[in-house]
Amino acid sequence: MIYNFADPVKRQARRNALYGLLGKLPGRFGVPGAKTVSLNVADGIVTEKLVLDLNGLEPVPAYFLKPAGAEGRLPLVVYNHSHGGFYDVGKEEALRGAPYLARPSWGEALTAEGYAVLCIDHWAFGERNTRTEGQIFKEMLWHGRVMWGMMVYDSIRALDYALSRPDVDPDRIATLGMSMGGTMAWWLAALDPRIRVTVDICSLAEFDALLESGGYDGHSFYYFVPGLLEGFRAADVNALIAPRPHLSLAGGQDRLTPARGLDAIDRDMREIYRALGAEERWKQLRYPVGHEETEEMRREALEFLRKWL
Repeated sequence: MIYNFADPVKRQARRNALYGLLGKLPGRFGVPGAKTVSLNVADGIVTEKLVLDLNGLEPVPAYFLKPAGAEGRLPLVVYNHSHGGFYDVGKEEALRGAPYLARPSWGEALTAEGYAVLCIDHWAFGERNTRTEGQIFKEMLWHGRVMWGMMVYDSIRALDYALSRPDVDPDRIATLGMSMGGTMAWWLAALDPRIRVTVDICSLAEFDALLESGGYDGHSFYYFVPGLLEGFRAADVNALIAPRPHLSLAGGQDRLTPARGLDAIDRDMREIYRALGAEERWKQLRYPVGHEETEEMRREALEFLRKWL
């Protein structure tokens, strides 16, 4: 590692440096505004459709889910939707799932476990699919913004909103996602210490291995942050999560997570968590599949949440 990850002052300095690479971002003032569009109870799930005012540039549709009949403050999972080229889906993935995800949907699975779930439409997805990803990426660069930075910012501000709710336990917050959603999970956890547990699926490998294998070209525009590799490896980003619990699930045949990149991440994370006396809180598991979530992955993820959240 290129800094002393056990020193809280240096850790925060690194977190600030990473945040500083995300382009020109709006400020963070007060609790984001929220409007409830609809409230529905069906199949044991309360589904609240919201429009959030997160960034001052465009409204952000979202779902807040919780088990019907639940009382008091609930543990919350910030669910980050995937990409997959399904620009019309976005937050609907929490309810509908995706072809490469196990069943039932994550919204169903998580509420069945007693968790509340928050999922937003990210830029270019769901109800925000009014321009192409390429158009958004290019226009933002002209204005000094970074698309991934604005997506991460929206996630942080969505968490600001969630923690203002009387039905959310601020001490029991997790984040989870597949592919682009998994990448969001580890970036969000790295930048926001309020996240207590992280689960990423088919998303985490060392950057130099992606360059070597050509796997980086499998990622779309959103993935690329100018100057990132000048100061950060993927391990440096993920070191900011330690010693909080982190489960990373991968397909051994997935070109977005080449074996050398998985080996490097696992080696470095084991070293970091061991040095912090929290070796049992890091876990990487691989499966003989491609870019997909298996039933075994789903079981491991839910068991990890039960243990640590």
